[in-house]
Amino acid sequence: MEENDFKRIEQLVSNVVDTKLGRLEGEVVAKFGQFDEKIDAKLGEFETKIDAKLGQLRKDVNEDFRHHVGILTEDFQHKLQFVAEGHQMLSEKLDRVEVKLENKMDSIFAELAAHRVDTEGHKRGHIVSEP
Repeated sequence: MEENDFKRIEQLVSNVVDTKLGRLEGEVVAKFGQFDEKIDAKLGEFETKIDAKLGQLRKDVNEDFRHHVGILTEDFQHKLQFVAEGHQMLSEKLDRVEVKLENKMDSIFAELAAHRVDTEGHKRGHIVSEP
């Protein structure tokens, strides 16, 4: 064989290889395209599932928050009721102390008035002495 024959064989082999590579490249591109479509579909499904889970999570968190706020509100109202009862008790106690103080002051004023009448009843020069 001559050198021209080798070049011709090389060209034929190159053409065959290029043709095969071209087809393989087309097949690879097609496969990647299909793969991309499958990935996009799976991502879409995943996003839908995530959105549903997040929606449920938000709903659960809101329910828990409302429940917790309800408990805190009830607890606050209970404590406020204790404060109101304590205030009522203090008010009643102050009223009782005020009544006792008025009675005591009335008795002191009565004793003072009686003592004054007794002192004014004596003439000058007489000294009131204690028994």
